[in-house]
Amino acid sequence: MSSSSPQGRRGNTRQRIQDVALELFAEQGYEKTSLREIAERLEVTKAALYYHFKTKEDIIISVFEDVTRPIDELIDWARQQPRPCTLETKREVLRRYSEAMAAGAQLYRFMQENQATMRELSIGETVKQRLFYLVEVLRNDDGPLTDQVRCVSALFTLHAGMMFLQHVEGDPEETRAAALEVAIDLITQAHHGS
Repeated sequence: MSSSSPQGRRGNTRQRIQDVALELFAEQGYEKTSLREIAERLEVTKAALYYHFKTKEDIIISVFEDVTRPIDELIDWARQQPRPCTLETKREVLRRYSEAMAAGAQLYRFMQENQATMRELSIGETVKQRLFYLVEVLRNDDGPLTDQVRCVSALFTLHAGMMFLQHVEGDPEETRAAALEVAIDLITQAHHGS
């Protein structure tokens, strides 16, 4: 399908709206950004914006659904793996999760910086449920408490790498790789300790 077709243009406009809305949410905060401001930044009428999205929540939900599709695919894949999970399965979960977070970095930063808003939006519960499921995949139920903490910490090391090391000098990909290395070290240590 060519980008000049009506369907292609609609897709491009939808993407532009999502990108501009995330930019404004990052600059001003979700609550302080209006649909009018999004339309102005896009240089379109508010009616043109309404054609695609009726509310700010509609925009953020659409971004969330698009960006987090790889995490849904990861969870589907993890559900098909034998239990208890092997060390290699856990490492693969961490690798895929790291890649998904990197691909959706702007959304994940929005979520981190707008935690109160996320709790109020319908997608907040979805995020929480996904994290709980991934923790359960990584955790060793019968392992020592220290190893269970390592398993949980492995997942959140990836979050820390993205959220709190974003201002560290250097290549963001190197930072992501370093966080992934530490996460894999933690999961490996927990696996060998059990």
